[in-house]
Amino acid sequence: MTKRMFLTSRRWSGAAGAFLALLLSAVTLSVAHPAAAASVLAPVTVHPGEYTMRAGDFGKRGEAIRNIEASGSVSVRTSPEQILADGGHAGRPALCHNTNLDGSLKYDGFCWNQTDDTSSVWTPQGLTGSHDAQPGGTWNGHYLYIASWHYTNNDYARITIAESTGTSVTYQHVLLVDPYSTSSSSATFRAVGGAGDMPQTDVLSGHADGVTWYGNKLFVATGHQIQVYDLRHLWKMSDTGSASVGVESNGNSSAHYSNWALPMVGAYFTGSAGDPCNAIEPCLTSLSLDRSSTPDALVTTQIAEHGGGPLMRWPLNASTALPNTDTEDDTTGTVTASAVYSVPIWKVQGAATDGQYYYFSGECPETAGTTDSDVPYCIHRAAVGEAPHVLTHAPPLTQNLSYAPSSGRLWGLNERENTTTGKRVVFSLVPSA
Repeated sequence: MTKRMFLTSRRWSGAAGAFLALLLSAVTLSVAHPAAAASVLAPVTVHPGEYTMRAGDFGKRGEAIRNIEASGSVSVRTSPEQILADGGHAGRPALCHNTNLDGSLKYDGFCWNQTDDTSSVWTPQGLTGSHDAQPGGTWNGHYLYIASWHYTNNDYARITIAESTGTSVTYQHVLLVDPYSTSSSSATFRAVGGAGDMPQTDVLSGHADGVTWYGNKLFVATGHQIQVYDLRHLWKMSDTGSASVGVESNGNSSAHYSNWALPMVGAYFTGSAGDPCNAIEPCLTSLSLDRSSTPDALVTTQIAEHGGGPLMRWPLNASTALPNTDTEDDTTGTVTASAVYSVPIWKVQGAATDGQYYYFSGECPETAGTTDSDVPYCIHRAAVGEAPHVLTHAPPLTQNLSYAPSSGRLWGLNERENTTTGKRVVFSLVPSA
């Protein structure tokens, strides 16, 4: 069936002006009442051709992946639970730090091991799980979770695939890599965000932020990009003792001491890496999935110091498990946001929806603008057209959120660094209490 074609001309003035007006209004109100209920979650008018992402270079990456796998330099696993069969790191199956969460919300969760809890070079950002990947909430019978992490100088990015049984937590780290061909029959890969040859057109950002799992696809938000990975191509490295990344001259593969790597298959861009975040080229920092309406949608937000940042909905095509572009296979062309809202909360770090409410992690009204990174964050709740209200306090520097329709639970994690005792948790709660 031929897909409906979207206009691609960028008539920015109407929507951009409306957005900027709302932003200025939100900022003015927030200065007097930080992150307060004085402002509402307000729709921004979107016209055809405005607020778009363009697809980037799926074809060359696909060719490189095929060449690397054919060479035998990597051992391929085709499903996330398979890499946990090799064991991995042991997490802690309980909340090991104070979370500040309201006890009536039936919260629970787990912790990373001491090394990852206290790391000063790897920082957790996004969270998704099998509850996003499949409506039933499991993947091949397993309750799995995937976290995204950025490296201290953004030269590397990784995900962590974890399984929590309630009594044990096992996880493996997986380096994110970008494959490219070096000839018609050979290829290698480099760290996403790292230095090295990069024949693709677009410069990639290594600051892994939000993450969402949808079918076999994994989406990672990195500012002006949503990078796409395919979880049927999990690569086990033949050399885990090397700092290098790629296929070596002797045919061995390495991923900066990691056992595993995951190659990018393509990306979508709102702008170029390093560009400022604005109404015309918004940054995509938090990322979550909404299955409550048709079509399914990716939900992104942009951090705004004093509120007024955009929440954007990007329609998905369930048959391709990709954002719905104006071309047939969704690996080329342009995807247009189906809705945009102005969020009147300071420093929104994450957003998710249950179909009735949006939930936001951000600064609390009473401490908005503080420089103290140990104060609690808040989880705010708002319906469109209504003012946000605080649902509960949360761990300091709570990041991305993810809603699980199968269980009715809201998931999240925090990034707060403490190199002595740690302060990081993965938590869930029931927001309807």
